[in-house]
Amino acid sequence: MKIKRQKQAKKTISFYKYNFNFREPFQILIDGTFCQAALKNKIQIKEQLPKYLMGEVQLCTTNCALKELETLGNQLYGAKIILQRFQVRKCPHFKNPVSASECLLSMLEETNPHHYFVATQDHSLTAGLKKIPGVPLLYIVLNTIVLDKPSQESLDHVQAVQLGELVSPAQQQSIRSLKEEQGISNKDGERRGKKRKRKQSNPNPLSCLKKKKKGVPTPPLKKAESGEKKRSRHKKRKIVGAQDTDGPAVRNN
Repeated sequence: MKIKRQKQAKKTISFYKYNFNFREPFQILIDGTFCQAALKNKIQIKEQLPKYLMGEVQLCTTNCALKELETLGNQLYGAKIILQRFQVRKCPHFKNPVSASECLLSMLEETNPHHYFVATQDHSLTAGLKKIPGVPLLYIVLNTIVLDKPSQESLDHVQAVQLGELVSPAQQQSIRSLKEEQGISNKDGERRGKKRKRKQSNPNPLSCLKKKKKGVPTPPLKKAESGEKKRSRHKKRKIVGAQDTDGPAVRNN
């Protein structure tokens, strides 16, 4: 059972690495309900989470989650001691604390840009997390930590990216970095996209000149008529002397 659970976790982590650009050390947001369940089931969070996720982790929480445990009294004192050991990330509710579930949802925003894992036992928070693409969810079941399968929202988002309907967060980040390197802002891109109107200019004076008339073509030479005969030149043969024709001459004594 442990080997099967480890294989499933490895497959899920690979999904988030490839499609949502998750990298080590993994940042894990933890609330009081998860610490209380770990304390009850005698789970060492700092030791078991790195082994289960097969990588380095950073355990963190928010000031609102700590304030919530303080207001609940001595019943959750042990969970509060565990949660105080983790890093405290800044949240926008420093002056006016809110519930832990509301605070964690605000930390993730719409697309989880900081690549947080979330460890919680709160069902209302879990329902809200599944509506945000690219949020790995951790919870405790039967004395073991479980990494939930990707939500339907995450699967739909990945499919839309593959079909070219959306741009993945990793691609968005790479586009922003390239624009910053080249000093291109969004306003510059809008200006370049607009077409410039051509100014009306005067016609070319050379194009207004009248075209010259072409010369009259010379008539073709007439062929010799069929009735006329060509003159033929015959060479005259030389006439040989009369001696050849009359025979030998008679010699007189």
